[in-house]
Amino acid sequence: MRGKTALSGNLSFIGLPDILQILGGNNSTGVLRITSQYVPTPGIIYFANGDPINASSGPLQGINAIYAIFGWTEGIFEFHQQKIQVEHVIHNSRMAIILDALKMLDEGVIKKVGPPSLEKLSCAEKNNAVPVLKGPLVDYKYIIQEEDYRDGHKIVLEGGYGDWFWVILEGVVRVMRETSRGPVTILKLGEGCFIGSLASFAFTAHVRNATAMAHGDVCLGSLDIVRLCREYSFLSFDFKRLVLSLDHRLGRVTDRVLDLFLEKDEADGLTGDEDVMVEEGSSKEDMFSITEGKGFVMRQTQKGYLQLLTLAKGDVFGDMPFFDMGHEPRYGSVLGSKDLRTERLDTESLQKEYDNLSGIFRSLVDNVVACVFATTRLACHLREKK
Repeated sequence: MRGKTALSGNLSFIGLPDILQILGGNNSTGVLRITSQYVPTPGIIYFANGDPINASSGPLQGINAIYAIFGWTEGIFEFHQQKIQVEHVIHNSRMAIILDALKMLDEGVIKKVGPPSLEKLSCAEKNNAVPVLKGPLVDYKYIIQEEDYRDGHKIVLEGGYGDWFWVILEGVVRVMRETSRGPVTILKLGEGCFIGSLASFAFTAHVRNATAMAHGDVCLGSLDIVRLCREYSFLSFDFKRLVLSLDHRLGRVTDRVLDLFLEKDEADGLTGDEDVMVEEGSSKEDMFSITEGKGFVMRQTQKGYLQLLTLAKGDVFGDMPFFDMGHEPRYGSVLGSKDLRTERLDTESLQKEYDNLSGIFRSLVDNVVACVFATTRLACHLREKK
């Protein structure tokens, strides 16, 4: 029996990448059904706690079915919240599916299905291959005022100071960094995403490390920073370390993107004598915090291993079951310097603390994780283009 319809609409208005991010941001469980007059059978995607776990589209099943549905340019969708009893056959994360599918669309691997006139758009769409990240709806009681910005307005300036947080209510914001070859767009953030740094909860004089510019007209909601700081103050010491480590990862991976853009692909700090702390693809479930020494996050690419970032004292690494950053252990390895010292963290306690966060604070953390994932993909793409 179908559950209640929680989300419905037209693919020409809300595309499948946006649908997946909305359902993922709300940890939705149920069935997404998509029909198109250009396809004889509906596409079905099953979700558990926000992640696709199975799918079908005609003769295709699993991940291949989802990839095929990404090619549908028109159609009607309905998501029904309900218990599901299907085999869990898709193990790719939500962000991995979206970014892989958009790349395959750009390369013509996924066939576009729709009106003939739409097929002509494929070349023009190549400039939009970087996905616009989106998040769940935000509780409006945390918004103290709305602010409108016109296309091209710089909301935040790289190198400036500030601890303000905004949520994007309408429109798209480009996150950019300056280089000797001009500005580089790192991310595109859409509705439900946040502008601001988690580090601002811990440091009063926080320096903005990127420029945020309106890409078209934008409406932002200024968040109640006092209320958010109060929730941060009640977090455990270990969870605070985890939050700040996530913010550090995003900054360091962004730096790596700039290095690769400027063709400075050099290993930072590696001597060749490092120990393997976490092996890519391993099922090791431990989580650690660094007390001394350094860790190096590495990822396998088509052109060999890529050093993504360096971890230092206070940073956290290992298996974080409630996050998928596109890093270790599933997508990356961690090497340790000879003087590396760590302490083991209680994963179960951190999981419970994460589950008990307010909806908006969890969304803030999840937003950073999604940005790390997308920026990591960009770094890998730049490496493979060389």
